[in-house]
Amino acid sequence: MQIKEVQSESDKQEFIHLPVRLYKNSEKWIRPLDVDVEGVFDSHKNKTFQHGSCNRWLLVDDQGKSIGRVAAFVNQKTANKGNEQPTGGLGFFECIDDQRGAFMLFDKCKTWLQERGMEAMDGPINFGNRDRWWGLLIDGFDRQPNYQCNYNFPYYQQLFEAYGFQVYFYQLTFGRPIKGPIGDRLNEKAALIEKDPEYSFSYLRKSEWGKLPEMIRFVYNKAWAKRGEIPELTEVQAKHLIKQMKPVMDEKLLWFGYYKKEPIAFFLSLPEVNQIFQFVNGKMDWLGKLKFVWHRFRSTNKKAFGILFGIVPEHHGKGVDGAMIENFRKLAHGKGFPYTEYEMNWIGDFNPKMIRVAEQINTQVVKKHATYRKLFDESKPFKRMPILN
Repeated sequence: MQIKEVQSESDKQEFIHLPVRLYKNSEKWIRPLDVDVEGVFDSHKNKTFQHGSCNRWLLVDDQGKSIGRVAAFVNQKTANKGNEQPTGGLGFFECIDDQRGAFMLFDKCKTWLQERGMEAMDGPINFGNRDRWWGLLIDGFDRQPNYQCNYNFPYYQQLFEAYGFQVYFYQLTFGRPIKGPIGDRLNEKAALIEKDPEYSFSYLRKSEWGKLPEMIRFVYNKAWAKRGEIPELTEVQAKHLIKQMKPVMDEKLLWFGYYKKEPIAFFLSLPEVNQIFQFVNGKMDWLGKLKFVWHRFRSTNKKAFGILFGIVPEHHGKGVDGAMIENFRKLAHGKGFPYTEYEMNWIGDFNPKMIRVAEQINTQVVKKHATYRKLFDESKPFKRMPILN
């Protein structure tokens, strides 16, 4: 076996097609869109290149056939944020069940990162935002992956841990049927806040979508940025996020809470488009686009997927979460609502407040991923992700 750097167009194609061969007998794996994967490594499309760098490799057997792949990343905005040592990352790992081969890929990432001043690596992660391609699936193999979420073989856990990766944090995906009650505690919160006329809750109608990037950015940066390792959402990133979401957005899934008409909370979801993309085989050519439009018209996707939830700190503990969710529930239980299942974007085990919110709406953990960290100096004490207060 040997390691080969991805350089040529044929190498790039092999990087894309290797998982197709590996998962050909998997019932639940859904092929990611080729343009989504390749976009991560395109400096014109991925803004993380403005303050970072990456490289990728293939593992090739003695007959010249690729049997593994991996990528390594340095993001200067996050390398030192919240870390006691400069920390890079690896991602897009795929490999046959061979520990020696997997360790060769891990070693290549470690060496490349050390050459760039890194003292640890997280994996598997994305060269970009945490809402995509983040974490190793360790439970929930009986469910299809959501759009741009990792699905992998169960034996990957043993490969990571045998190499010396330790769990930095667990990622919990909560799910439930759309129908059914929310918890009594959230009902109490909703009833409490209804007494204050300064609060209001509504979905953002399509005619108002021009305001969406700035509204998301305003709430997100107050609710999440500067907490632990979470960076601020820039104006460019917010606009890019909406540009990507817009083709599939449903106004009745975009909920905001307001105080004195200023946005102070959001509860944003999308139709779970992987339920459509499973029919396009990774290709958004003319045929793939035609299939996409057809299945959207037929309402093939019956799952809604929560992508962002946040409340600015000044309004914590006032029942905003309960009121916003209760307003959504009333709409979702009405006639003609097309979704029957709901899954939330993953919540880190370092975020007990959000876990409590998820539990209060009568969800259960349906998938579990792990973000691992490997310290290059193993004599140093390993510390998990700090708990958010």
